[in-house]
Amino acid sequence: MAGLSVVVVAPDGEQRAVLQAMVDGTSVARVTHTCAGFPAAASDPIIRRVQSATPDVVVVDIPQDNPLPALRGVELLCHELPETAVVVIGTLSQPQVIVNSMRAGAREFLERPTTTADLLEAFVRLSAVRRTTPREEARAKIFTVLNAKGGSGATTVAVNLALALQAAHGNVALVDLAPLGHAALHLNLKPSFTIADAVRNLHRLDRSLLESFMTRHNGGLLLLAGNYTPTAIEPSTAEFARLFDMLAGQFRYVVADASSRLDATARLVCNLSRAVLMVATADLAGIWSAPRIQQYLGEAGGKDKFQLVLNRFRKNPSFREQDVEAASGLRILWKIPNQYFAVSTAIDRGVPVVGQNHGELARAFSGLAARLTQDDLDVKREAWSLFKTV
Repeated sequence: MAGLSVVVVAPDGEQRAVLQAMVDGTSVARVTHTCAGFPAAASDPIIRRVQSATPDVVVVDIPQDNPLPALRGVELLCHELPETAVVVIGTLSQPQVIVNSMRAGAREFLERPTTTADLLEAFVRLSAVRRTTPREEARAKIFTVLNAKGGSGATTVAVNLALALQAAHGNVALVDLAPLGHAALHLNLKPSFTIADAVRNLHRLDRSLLESFMTRHNGGLLLLAGNYTPTAIEPSTAEFARLFDMLAGQFRYVVADASSRLDATARLVCNLSRAVLMVATADLAGIWSAPRIQQYLGEAGGKDKFQLVLNRFRKNPSFREQDVEAASGLRILWKIPNQYFAVSTAIDRGVPVVGQNHGELARAFSGLAARLTQDDLDVKREAWSLFKTV
């Protein structure tokens, strides 16, 4: 690995000196500049000084007592230096700081106190990503799928959406977050590992190890399977934040099947998501539940991400779509036609409808995938190019 140029940003002088010594101690990187403060605006002189150092990596230490200026600084650094990887150092006891760091564009989150070995592993990962992944595709877009009420079909939607995204774009991960995972059954897979194994190995998790915990479907989709049995001890939200940080750095799209999970983990993943798809059937119980679930899971922010996917949909003059939106307070994003027998047969066979044919159901899931990705820059570019060749 060629030597990496690193800028260290830390308000505490002692911590700044420690980080500089550790960076230099990795033998693969050297500190070319240090900053005692965080930039507050794009015109801040700190930005110009960091830019003049032309770093490959900026290491930012986030104070535990007042993280907001540091998070604003991370956002500015990521925006003003798009080719530079930002590594954040903070505490795992503040999962919202991890989430906000990822949203701001940080590529790595390292736990304090950090070691030279931690930094070395992060630099190795960043160098591998730079060699293999274009910058604009470095962070996955996450779509979370959950039930408005039990049995609405969230897992069916999540599995078929993930397969449709994989067929259209490739490099897709499906993560089963249900308390008792069923996604593997839908795909007729027999995973050797589950999400619990990945979380237990977070301290040494890299791209290759993460993929080794996943099971590959014959269509190329990678599944991080859910738990086989209910567990009394769940990983912390901070651990899930670290896991999704890894997933976001490795895949183009991540589909999270939250099923009927309503806890701090579900809230965290919804907060990280580009869109949250609440699967409902056109019945009173589901429509009544939808706004209450949105209120609970979206109270940390991002309530506008929640949208309805009407499953087993059929036109009913007494149950109009505008009535559903008015009652639920959510916009209807998509409708999946009512073909219950075809879906139940597909689940029993372990062959999702997207992989069977090009019928109405398969087209519906492919259309949902297209709708969710229609504003992506590379998708727009591809559509424009195809239009020009007609």
